Amino acid sequence: MGTQEKCEANHPALSPLIFLERAAKSCGDHTSVIYGHLRFTWLQTFSRCRRLASALLYLNIHAGDVVSSVAPNIPAMYEMHFGVPMAGAVLNTLNIRLNAQTMASLLKHSGSKLVFADYQYLPLVHEAISRLSSEVSKLPMVIVIKDQLGQDECTSYAELDYETLLERGNPFFPFYIPSDEWETISLNYTSGTTSQPKGVLYHHRGAYMNSLMHIMMWRMKDFPVFLWTVPMFHCNGWCFTWAVAAQGGTNVCLRNVTAKNVFDFIVRHKVEYLCGAPVLLNMLASAPASEVKPLPSPVHVLTGGAPPPPPILSRMEELGFDITHAYGLTETYGCALYCKWKQEWNNLLHEKRSAFKARQGIATLAVTEAEVMDSSTMSRVPQDGKTIGEVMVRGYAVMKGYLNNEKATRDAFRGGWFHTGDLGVMHPDGYIQLKDRSKDIIISGGENISSIEIEAVLYSHPQVLEAAVVARPDEHWGETPCAFIHLTREVSPESIIAYCRERLPHFMAPRSVVFGELPKTATGKIQKYVLRERAKALGASPRAAKGKSRL
Repeated sequence: MGTQEKCEANHPALSPLIFLERAAKSCGDHTSVIYGHLRFTWLQTFSRCRRLASALLYLNIHAGDVVSSVAPNIPAMYEMHFGVPMAGAVLNTLNIRLNAQTMASLLKHSGSKLVFADYQYLPLVHEAISRLSSEVSKLPMVIVIKDQLGQDECTSYAELDYETLLERGNPFFPFYIPSDEWETISLNYTSGTTSQPKGVLYHHRGAYMNSLMHIMMWRMKDFPVFLWTVPMFHCNGWCFTWAVAAQGGTNVCLRNVTAKNVFDFIVRHKVEYLCGAPVLLNMLASAPASEVKPLPSPVHVLTGGAPPPPPILSRMEELGFDITHAYGLTETYGCALYCKWKQEWNNLLHEKRSAFKARQGIATLAVTEAEVMDSSTMSRVPQDGKTIGEVMVRGYAVMKGYLNNEKATRDAFRGGWFHTGDLGVMHPDGYIQLKDRSKDIIISGGENISSIEIEAVLYSHPQVLEAAVVARPDEHWGETPCAFIHLTREVSPESIIAYCRERLPHFMAPRSVVFGELPKTATGKIQKYVLRERAKALGASPRAAKGKSRL
């Protein structure tokens, strides 16, 4: 055997699938999944995932075929993250809040051969496939996931159901491990906050590396108790579907994420870790006193997306949550940067400490490089905390590319870096801070205004529950900030504007304010493109406009 052959024999492909087998061998009797009264051990989960993999082959699902799922955070959804790739197939987890037309187009685009549909979303899947019937010659098979708690009243399903499928499977199936770690493990569609969803391809190596990175970054202990508040369909649960298995932890599944449920489950199951977008933090921080429960011990929270406003971070700390702020995109398997905490920051005043915690931070070990760059010259901006550029990353935890979209892939990787489309600054200490999406920067009279900075001030207002700021056409300045706000108690638009003018340069203060609930994706991200259209529909604001209006 030659040297090269020996190296290959001793270096098998990296894949997160090995985490499941390891957990079954090392802590097989430890609880893997909790869902209501259901309890599974890691041995049972390993067996169920192998049954699923072998049953998929029985259904003529082969290596490279796409298998979709439409389900909330339930045990079956967790098992698919192992069982589907164990058959060599590609897992495509679809957003449960999609409308039927969008779902149909994504099923067509992915070429999905099979769809697992939770009973709650079965009508949606049926409608999507009905719309698809006139466009494709062979429709995907549908397998329904009945309520695993036995609470649904509907028992007449035309499709094969998930548990019956598992009964046909082999619990000792010699499951698939790729020979090439760059093979695709999953297909995730972007949330579509700024454009049409694109199909992001993850490889086994990236999923493996990002899972281990999360454990190190978050200092996740052995046998953690993890509450599923981030959707598993979003970036494969930020890769925690695999990371929890690597640590032999317990997955506490939660179908409906409400503040009451989160506090109840934390106390009942002694939860130690959970993740979610800032909207989750806002929900917990603003929960009524009747729903808040004292935490049995500190709960570690990983949040990502738009920077959490300092008042929300402060309130979460008061409740006993330890917040780690991260940043990423679907294209980076979830988190690409994290705010690595420095001990000296503990000595800062509360407001200043929260401001540091709201930074996006430094590159994870799986991304390896993150910079703020001038996108036209591809040169790094000064580390002065002021010069704005585009955040760019590269490393193992970056997508393979977009499915069937070579142009978008080339554009995303031009110059040898992945272009996030987010604008930020690089501080002297090497920490990145976002200023805005490139599409969300407001250019008013030649000045660049960060909507994020205005939103942080709005969130400090005692009556503001949620806020988002976008550009509105202006007769004189070209654009001015328009604030969309969800209130806890009624106040006037004029008082909101005055509040901002006291805390911001006057040109940054909103000129118009609109009250009402904010449109969001299923992952809790505010859909600013919808708000931009609403602001545009308001028409150009007159020069002296103080703003009113209601949704």
